[in-house]
This record gives sequence, structure tokens and C-alpha cells, in this order.
Amino acid sequence: MELNQAEAFVAIVRQGGVTRASAALHLSQPAISRRLHLLERELGAPLFERIRSGVVLTEAGRAFLPHAETLLASMRDGIEAVRALRDAGRGAVTLAVVGTLASTPLTARLRSFRETYPGVDLRVRTALSREVSELVRRGDATLGLRYGADADPDLASTPVRDEPMVVVCSPYHRLARAGRVDARALRGERWISFPPRPGAAQEPYASALDRGLATAGLAPADIIAIDSLTAQKRMVEAGFGLALLQESSVDEELRAGTLHALRIPAMQVTIPVVLICRRRAYLSGAAQALRELLSDWPANERTARKRAPQRA
Repeated sequence: MELNQAEAFVAIVRQGGVTRASAALHLSQPAISRRLHLLERELGAPLFERIRSGVVLTEAGRAFLPHAETLLASMRDGIEAVRALRDAGRGAVTLAVVGTLASTPLTARLRSFRETYPGVDLRVRTALSREVSELVRRGDATLGLRYGADADPDLASTPVRDEPMVVVCSPYHRLARAGRVDARALRGERWISFPPRPGAAQEPYASALDRGLATAGLAPADIIAIDSLTAQKRMVEAGFGLALLQESSVDEELRAGTLHALRIPAMQVTIPVVLICRRRAYLSGAAQALRELLSDWPANERTARKRAPQRA
């Protein structure tokens, strides 16, 4: 099997067809098709099913895809290893992060990294936790920051901090003027959260509400499913219900007074932020420095911020 055959196969998958794959690899369509044909002949099974709108993976194609991606990722690691020998302070490092983490002290740490290594092209990609793992696993990102550890044995997970969650309500809610709130006062309240994803594990921040409600003795509860963090905050501001959200993600609203944080001792929930990388990946000098910088994040750090004054 030739490496360029695996490269052509993965390009067809990612680009959605032979035509786009040929453009991405700067090769002719016959050249891409020939590489795929040779690969299928060597494997003894078709990797794609041809349909009117393009191609879809066969069962054999789905089985072969993660191995082909790992092969290409290992080759990129080898290239980076050679480049690092020439100049450890240059090159590119890609970090995949859950988007809501951009509101935490992470941005200050990344700024410090760029100032220390001005010759390194630091690229940041945002995604959901499971997508962060996938980007790292297939080599499209060197490091990843996600919520919760990943059980994939090919990924190394290092807890770096706990992300506090906070119950928020409209500033005009009946409990907004209260100090500490007894969980029993929340009976009958509607909650706003992410919808369940059939056939897929829930994002850790989405399942945090279930844990919080169970701990406070409020389950089951009336839950409105909203598949957008921004929309959830706007719905809470409008008085449609309460929400349990990342403390860092509501900082602006708390400062502006459009959301109010409720102090509910029975619903103190945190979710772990975990740094991941491929176990057998080669990390350049710059990637190692970035990993050390992120790993030094205090495990229980709470964001230093001034809260908006509570309404009297």
C-alpha cells in the first residue's frame, strides 16, 4: 500500500467526492481514481458506493478510515519531528478547544505563548468536546481542550482545571432579590438546556443540569431544549426559565445585569476541563511548551472577575 493511496482515500472522504479531492490535492481526477482503485484492489473490498449525488463509504470504507487517518497523522508527526530539529521555535501548532473556554483565562495564556514564541504560527479551532477529540485523533489538531476525559486509549487526557457552573435567571425573577436560595424554592421552575442527542453521548456541560437537579432533589423537571448557548441566555433573560451555565460563559451578562446568578448551595456543580493529545504523537518543541503552559492551569481556578452588583 502506498501512502498517496491512503491520502487520496481520506481526501475523497473529507472533500465529499473525487472532483473536490483532486482539487484539494492538486491532482487530476484520473490520478485520484487510479490511486483509489489500486487501494481497493489491495484491500480486496470497495471503499465507496457510487450514488447519483456522489459517493458514500461502504462498511469496509468506514472500517479503514480511522487507520488511514492515523497513518497520515503519523507521517505529519514525522515531518514535524524533522522540522523541529532545525528550529524548535518555528512551525505551526493547532489547538482545538471547546468554544466556551475562550471566555476564561485561556486567552491570556495563549497570548503569553504567542509573545514567548513569536515565530510559531498558533492556530485555534473551536468545536464541541467530541469534535475536539476527533480533530486531535486524526491529526488535524496537535492538542485539544475539552470538557471531560476521553476514554479513547489512543488519546492521553490530563485534567487541567474545573469549570464552575452557575444557576442564572432573569433579573426580574421572583428569586433574583434573594441571597442564598433553598433548592426547594425551585420546584415547578422551568429549565433551559441542550437537547439530547440520539445515538451520541451528551456533552459534559449538557448533562451537568441533570446531575445538579438530581443532587438538589428537583428531578424530574420541566426542561426546554435549546440547541444554542446564546439562545439559551436570551431565553433566560426574557424570563422563559432558569439555566445552569458555565460561569465563564455568562460573565458579560452578569456584568451588564441582564442575567442574575442564584446562590444555591445544593446545586454546586463543576465540570472538568481536560487537555488531550495523541499518545504516540511527536510533539515539537513549541507544542511541548504549549502543553506545559496549559497543563499548569490550576485545577480549581475560578476566573478573577468583578460581579455585577446584586439588585436590592
